Amino acid sequence: MAKTNIYLNFQGNAEEAFNVYKSVFQTEFSAPMMRMGDMPQQEGMPQLSEKEQKMIMHVALPILGGTQIMGTDMLESMGHKLTIGNNTTISLEPDTKEEADRIYHVLSEGGSDCVAPHDEFWGYWGVCLDKFGIRWMFNVPNQQG
Repeated sequence: MAKTNIYLNFQGNAEEAFNVYKSVFQTEFSAPMMRMGDMPQQEGMPQLSEKEQKMIMHVALPILGGTQIMGTDMLESMGHKLTIGNNTTISLEPDTKEEADRIYHVLSEGGSDCVAPHDEFWGYWGVCLDKFGIRWMFNVPNQQG
């Protein structure tokens, strides 16, 4: 079933922040934290330092009313710089790749900073900053089976 999450970016302190949020909302992480070092090496990707390998690639925590907050650490070595405006994203999980493509096509029109949805090791993923300055992420996770 399709759902919407709030995605938060951090500059190296995602784990600390999510441990605080976990105590505030008195819930457990949806799955174990994924670290940058867990990510398969991608072609053209710089080698991560030992410190960066320990940073958070993905974490998810249920909060209120069925909503989840998710997060990641941004890596300066990959050209990421945290600023107000790129620290929060609305993360959509459509039921199908086709629905992700449809929504992406409309929201990315006139937008910027776009990466069209495509296959990644965890699923079908893309992102864009719409013409109103709102960042949207599209993620159709691989089916577990």
